[in-house]
Amino acid sequence: MQKTIQIPTRLEDSIDAKNSLALDEVPVIEQCIQNTDEKGVLHIEEHALLLILEGSISLSAGEQALTVYKNELTLLKKGTVLKYEKKGDQQKDNIYHEMVVILKDNLIKSFAAAAEKITPKEANGKVRAGVHTMTECLITFTDSLRPYFNHSPEVYAGQLRLKLTEMLYHLGIGNSSLFHELMQLRQPVQTEIREVVAQNLTSPVSLTELAHLSGRSLSSFKRDFLHIYNQSPATWIRNKRLEKAKEMLETTQLSVSDICFSLGFENLSHFSRIFKDYHGQKPSFYREGLK
Repeated sequence: MQKTIQIPTRLEDSIDAKNSLALDEVPVIEQCIQNTDEKGVLHIEEHALLLILEGSISLSAGEQALTVYKNELTLLKKGTVLKYEKKGDQQKDNIYHEMVVILKDNLIKSFAAAAEKITPKEANGKVRAGVHTMTECLITFTDSLRPYFNHSPEVYAGQLRLKLTEMLYHLGIGNSSLFHELMQLRQPVQTEIREVVAQNLTSPVSLTELAHLSGRSLSSFKRDFLHIYNQSPATWIRNKRLEKAKEMLETTQLSVSDICFSLGFENLSHFSRIFKDYHGQKPSFYREGLK
């Protein structure tokens, strides 16, 4: 099963209201429990913590990839687009259970203002880039949230704000690396265009989304891109994808459709047409060359 998910999920699109706790009609804590594996794309519209309670999830953007296992978490930064693959625990009826906590800017700023006296501990054991082990306190915290989902109409906004603050203190005290990641979210950072494009070259993201990822307006993104590459972003990205497609056709056994969709093209006939316009031959010409 493959799908596109926005974080936070809009309430009107939610399949089950019991899986979402909201403030002012905006989800702040969401959970997903399923027993089927799933692949798709995540559009991160707000900073969020992804906590895995059963199973595992693999995330990738460009050449960067990580896997988060049971009782681990990772910080998802807003404005990013990630491919994901969820896998359930085979020894527990293939159950996959995640919890997503949305970190609004005002929550982060409020916590940062009160966190000056926190002295976070160094993480114990082996550390993987971008992945953090949940402390016992944090695991207990997620357990304390479960009854809220079953009685969400009875949960007051003040309760949720207290729970979110409690969670940030657990994070801040229990892991120095994660604490510093959270503190860095206070200041928006303009990202190097080359880095953003390299990470998302094969992702189905729009120019508006790329501009957002780089911390720029669309007009500023186009202007800076043209200054660096001497081409419009739409033309340059399309040509790079077509060059990569030709390389994959010549060096792999992937089907034309698999190559098309893996490089961010969403229509096979359109891909075939512009491929021929650019390379002078249909994709099938290079595939036949391998036979």
